[in-house]
Amino acid sequence: MIGRLQGILLQKMAPQLLVDVAGVGYEVEAPMTTFYALPDCGQKIILHTHLIVREDAHLLFGFATEAERRMFRDLIKVNGVGAKMALAILSSMSADRFAQCVRDNDVAGLVRVPGIGKKTAERLIIEMRDRIGVMGDFNAAATGAGGVVVPDAPSPVDDAISALVALGYKAQEAERMIKKVDIDGLASEEIIRQALKASFK
Repeated sequence: MIGRLQGILLQKMAPQLLVDVAGVGYEVEAPMTTFYALPDCGQKIILHTHLIVREDAHLLFGFATEAERRMFRDLIKVNGVGAKMALAILSSMSADRFAQCVRDNDVAGLVRVPGIGKKTAERLIIEMRDRIGVMGDFNAAATGAGGVVVPDAPSPVDDAISALVALGYKAQEAERMIKKVDIDGLASEEIIRQALKASFK
């Protein structure tokens, strides 16, 4: 099991990262909460990781904080919730916001996440309620990965649309979400953040 990576951030194209660790490039998928905390490419980062081994692939997921990884691990234990959906949840809302949805039985809040219907939302609330109770406060900003995001892609809008599609939104829906954002001068990560924030109002 690969539980932690410390290396140089070579590439970031949400939701995927490429991290150089002693000359080996690790491809990592990460939620947008982690992307928001990433430094420039070429800088050192530390990620808490979770490895999923399948017959056809080894999938490595990275998180800026231990709390995010713990939430991810609990989410994928819920029947009907896979890694992709867990990543979408953590990208669409903070761990604290998710915990609040569970405590408040907020089905409507959860079904706004792409791929989550009413039945899945209800199952999440039931199965995560006891776990949320013992996990404590998730108000942990993604500080483990690095510093402020700086745009490093030539087309932030295209990158933002691609990231939203990768998170489960349809292309047309992603475009509509981004049209609601004042994108002037924003990096792709900030465009995604604002688009997701607007969709959950």
